[in-house]
Amino acid sequence: MKIANRFRSAAVVAAVAALIAHATFDQTFAAEPIKVGFSMALTGAIAGNGKAALLATQMWADDQNSKGGLLGRPVELIYYDDQSNPSLVPGIYTKLLEIDKVDLVISGYGTNIIGPAMPVVMKHNKVFMSLAGLRVNEQFRYGKYFQIQPLGPDAHLTFAQGFFEVAMGMDPRPKTVAISVADSEFPQTAAIGAREWAKKYGLDISYDRSFPPNAVDFAPIVRAIQAAKPDIVYIACFPPNTVGIVRSVREAGFKPKLIGGGMVGPQYAAAKQQLGPLLNGFVSFEDFVPEPTTNFPGIREFLGRYKPRAAAAGVDALGYYLPPFSYAGMQIIATAAEATKGLDQNKMADYIHKATHHTIVGDVRFGTDGEWEQARLFQVQYQGITGNGLEQFERPGTQVILFPSAYKSGKLQYPLP
Repeated sequence: MKIANRFRSAAVVAAVAALIAHATFDQTFAAEPIKVGFSMALTGAIAGNGKAALLATQMWADDQNSKGGLLGRPVELIYYDDQSNPSLVPGIYTKLLEIDKVDLVISGYGTNIIGPAMPVVMKHNKVFMSLAGLRVNEQFRYGKYFQIQPLGPDAHLTFAQGFFEVAMGMDPRPKTVAISVADSEFPQTAAIGAREWAKKYGLDISYDRSFPPNAVDFAPIVRAIQAAKPDIVYIACFPPNTVGIVRSVREAGFKPKLIGGGMVGPQYAAAKQQLGPLLNGFVSFEDFVPEPTTNFPGIREFLGRYKPRAAAAGVDALGYYLPPFSYAGMQIIATAAEATKGLDQNKMADYIHKATHHTIVGDVRFGTDGEWEQARLFQVQYQGITGNGLEQFERPGTQVILFPSAYKSGKLQYPLP
């Protein structure tokens, strides 16, 4: 009889425990969600970037919810397609903040999209984690603005720094440089830095011209640069320009000692696959490449999960450029909320400014302007590429880091092969 009662008592305890657990589970997921609002380019010129960034943000939300949510509440993403159109952005953020009543906001992709959101975000006193903005906060000086790409406090100088530092390590050192950039905001800003570095190192600028961003025929441009006989060539441009320039350089048989620097395009799987061995010898910036010096905690695991989802979604197959930073930005936002035990935007911003953040892209500290306290933009050279398979870009040695020296993973090969 005593044994039966003991079993009955145990059964009652187990049932009560199950009811408590069930009530807790219901309470957790019945709680009002924490709404994260943003615009994202899902159509238009920069949709490829936007879709990849969105996928990474969705991965973060799934991971956060699998851990019980944020502050014990589920996370809900509310986003709208900005169509790669800056004029739509203020209306989207007004709706997010005044109609949808989101708790947190993050940016869409790029300088031209982030800037128009700033006045709305500032009006509502929100922390704003942005993605790939170049000197956006220089005009606003907003204390709750943060930028997750590793550009540092002097982005206009940082963007060209790696190229010129690498060039100065050549023997003999170059004496002349050509500067060729697309005629729009980002490349023109990069060109300012290029001229500053050329001046610092005493280089003669033998060619300095812009070209239309929608240019399709780069043969005349490459021939004009070639005629100036520069030792090195600094280029800042967009993906279609990059593809055209690389092909035209090869067709012209142009072999400067160093060429590239600020080319947007090689960061994406599609451009890597399209150009293949034509990229060998070119240098450009990368935010992340899988070299032995970049094995940050969690990054390989994240990319391993990202790639099958990217294939299913039809977005950037490698995911080195934006996805890890989209995810890292959300890691920082979540940590700030948990550390301050709430969503007080002033407390969160203060925490983000003061803390060192451990993320899948490494440790991040922000300066007073919301940029990384120290820049960490990689300058890489593409080496040993054979064929057009993407798998070769997943192993070390095809995207050799030359700058910064702390992450250097190989030696510069020059002149252009």
